[in-house]
Amino acid sequence: MKTKVTLSTILLIFIITSFTAFSQTEGFSGEWKLNTEKTVLEQGQLFLSKVTVIVKSDSLLTTRVYEDGNGSEYPFDENLSLDGKESKITIYDMPRTSKVIKSSTDGSFLIESATLFNGPNGEDSLTAKETWKVDKEGTLLTVEFTNTMSGVETKGTNYYNKVK
Repeated sequence: MKTKVTLSTILLIFIITSFTAFSQTEGFSGEWKLNTEKTVLEQGQLFLSKVTVIVKSDSLLTTRVYEDGNGSEYPFDENLSLDGKESKITIYDMPRTSKVIKSSTDGSFLIESATLFNGPNGEDSLTAKETWKVDKEGTLLTVEFTNTMSGVETKGTNYYNKVK
């Protein structure tokens, strides 16, 4: 009898955590816009102003829109495999390699990318590590990031409200 109760309890815990991770993943899909009241932006830097996300069983599709201080927008689409394989695209003549890892515990995404570009001192790269999480209500996307470029590391957190 104790074995049945123990197995039932373990099965119930597994099912509950699976549903939680699944609903977290489903909560990512939609259009997200930067919450400028909660987010601290650095002057003169490009920032991710909005992102459209579609989560499929095997991939994470995004349309990222970066913006500069003058309001000019720079969109690009990215299709990342959820199996951790690297994806390669070219953005405005800059090669970009990215991969995403989905957390099995909380459903968050860890996105790592490297973008090569020509800077004032020749070829350089921007390495980015982002952790994407959605709140329980599915209305707030939090993106914690660490960017490294020319040996300088920048960390921060951006907050996005769900538009659709």
